Amino acid sequence: MDRCDLCMNYEYDEELDCYTCTMELDQDDMERFLRGENRDCPYFQQGNEYQIVKHQM
Repeated sequence: MDRCDLCMNYEYDEELDCYTCTMELDQDDMERFLRGENRDCPYFQQGNEYQIVKHQM
């Protein structure tokens, strides 16, 4: 499993028919992402559905 799979910013795009990062990456960030050097992504947010639902109640 990739770290992106756990991120709240990694969402399914129906038009592209794939998952994409919803953050606007600058050129340097995109290069690091494409090289697989995104272990310490500054935009990573742990996707925890239970925490989201608890917050909405």
